[in-house]
Amino acid sequence: MAAVKLTPAAERVLEVAEELFYARGIHAVGVDLIAGESGVTKKTLYDRFGSKDALIGHYLRRRDERWRAHVYAVVGDAPPAEGLLLVFEALDRWMRSMNPRGCAFVNAHAELPDGDHPGRQAIAEQKRWLHDLLRDLAARAELSSKLADELLILLEGATVADSLKLVPDAVRAAKQVAAGLIEAEQNR
Repeated sequence: MAAVKLTPAAERVLEVAEELFYARGIHAVGVDLIAGESGVTKKTLYDRFGSKDALIGHYLRRRDERWRAHVYAVVGDAPPAEGLLLVFEALDRWMRSMNPRGCAFVNAHAELPDGDHPGRQAIAEQKRWLHDLLRDLAARAELSSKLADELLILLEGATVADSLKLVPDAVRAAKQVAAGLIEAEQNR
């Protein structure tokens, strides 16, 4: 995923849109509010992004870039089996600092029913990337792709449970379950 070079005005618009879309929801935020908070005209917003839908796609891709960089920084060069657990550590840190309203991608998915929407495409790419990362780490650790599937389900479920405050330390609890699954498969 290549980063797009944006003008300073477009950067301001995207930064404001990111904050507002995540905090209030995509449908609750209009282009008038984004333009006003960004200090630009609606014409500038449309000149830079073309449409609110395209801006939503940029917002989700930008958030995905930050998430991926965060995961890679936490996982680093750890051995693959350890890397699988470090993905949970990355999620735990992210949830504590960047995600008080839960997963931006799950939230956006609920608001964007059109499968052709640029935001839905960004969401699908983000979830595929995470699944592929888990499958790659599992394969390099000589563990099954089924285990990677199970870990993805644990990660996604922990994200929702944490954001709803249903389970105290949901991500850490999911990490413990993941450690047990990894250990069980390694001992087969």
